[in-house]
Amino acid sequence: MKKYIFLLIILIVTGPSFIRAQSSAIPPEISLAFRTGNVEKLSEYLNSTVELVILDKEDFYKKNTAETILKDFFSNHKAIEFTIKHQGGKNDAHYAIGSLKTRNGNFRIYFLIKRVDSKPLIHQLRIEKDEAESN
Repeated sequence: MKKYIFLLIILIVTGPSFIRAQSSAIPPEISLAFRTGNVEKLSEYLNSTVELVILDKEDFYKKNTAETILKDFFSNHKAIEFTIKHQGGKNDAHYAIGSLKTRNGNFRIYFLIKRVDSKPLIHQLRIEKDEAESN
């Protein structure tokens, strides 16, 4: 009986933080959008202004301009595979580092997500050539 009471107390204490951690994970639609090169889906998660670093382009862009730049990138680099290598964060800010394989080489993807009105939005996105995985 004491065992059950102890387990119940543990669930009550850790339950809310476990649920909060699960709900704040990187949305799987973002990974799928990178994997398929689906800029329309990815743009659903872009903040109204996003810091974008793609190869030689680096600046803060409005959502529609960032979408155009991403379309250009994915038209020149057809996505084959995307995997998240590492993710973390706390509260309402999370990041992920992933590997994007394309027909024209491999890239390291980094993005930062913050919740805005309870919706996860990408505030920063970096796409850099991954020399280590190009072989």
